[in-house]
Amino acid sequence: MASSHSDALTPFQPPRPRDTLGRPLRDLRISVTDRCNFRCPYCMPRERYHEHYRFLKSTERLGFEEIVRLARLLISLGARKLRITGGEPLLRAGLAELIGDLTTLRGIDDIALTTNGVLLPQHAAELRAAGLQRVTVSLDSLDADVFARMAGNLGSPAEVLAGIDAAQRAGLAPIKINAVVQRGVNDHTVLPLLERFRGTGITVRLIEFMDVGNRNDWQRAQVVPSRELHALIAARWPLEPLEPNHVGEVAERYAYRDGAGEIGLISSVSQPFCGDCSRARLSSDGVLYTCLFATHGLDLRAPLRAGASDEDLLAAIRACWSARTDRYSELRERSGKPAAPRVEMNQVGG
Repeated sequence: MASSHSDALTPFQPPRPRDTLGRPLRDLRISVTDRCNFRCPYCMPRERYHEHYRFLKSTERLGFEEIVRLARLLISLGARKLRITGGEPLLRAGLAELIGDLTTLRGIDDIALTTNGVLLPQHAAELRAAGLQRVTVSLDSLDADVFARMAGNLGSPAEVLAGIDAAQRAGLAPIKINAVVQRGVNDHTVLPLLERFRGTGITVRLIEFMDVGNRNDWQRAQVVPSRELHALIAARWPLEPLEPNHVGEVAERYAYRDGAGEIGLISSVSQPFCGDCSRARLSSDGVLYTCLFATHGLDLRAPLRAGASDEDLLAAIRACWSARTDRYSELRERSGKPAAPRVEMNQVGG
């Protein structure tokens, strides 16, 4: 899938923008739905996303052709890695078709998917056949009671593990596990989770509980700093640091000294990494956000459906990225409190 960056990606090749802090656009996260089959309190708490909650109508979501067109334009501005997100992206019918279409775009190096995993047994093989390369699976705990609390009493660890097994059989690799760690909720189950995947080739990444959106009742006291997790893990299994795979990698990587693989620590609260952020997010209703914690975004659906040309859309996207000033986590760390309002995680993925 990798290709030369000098390839002609569109009939015209606009200059690739950098934002006000000199950061290029390199990663594009595409949300294909705002719906999810879990109700994780840190993302979509059940009391807020209840049975009468109004999710997007199908006509309000971008169609696959619209997604592919916008992805192509963003690739021409520098995006090299695509990640499909939600909500739960496997709830979007025909997702393998979209994956297949995206793989035809010249200039991308990688296509990945973030999922809670429970639908992977039905879809892993067709996703791999369509060109999906790898998956990241959310799994906050192997303890059934803790899992239930963190998933809104929906799904089970066994179902997620079955999805991971299906991804392995289908040849999706590498597989990563994302676990959000909350003090007093699942921090006591971190070591069993790591032990389950040691020696399997699957990397577990531990994520500090973040103040994404406005509905998860975030409190700093619930954050377990990565340095504390590192000390806990290293006391059980000695660790050694690894070099980043690429500039802007969000996880600090550590290898088990006994050769049983590696882990990742994502410290967006205690050690913000805004300075290297090269990620843009396209919501399922066609809004481009330049930060996970954005308060507003650029509506691309309206001009797209009004007949805007590629040149017009590119000019709008380029201007948006060039004016980007986002460094929310750094500012939050200085002020000690979150700002509001912010886009919800189910709209833009993690």
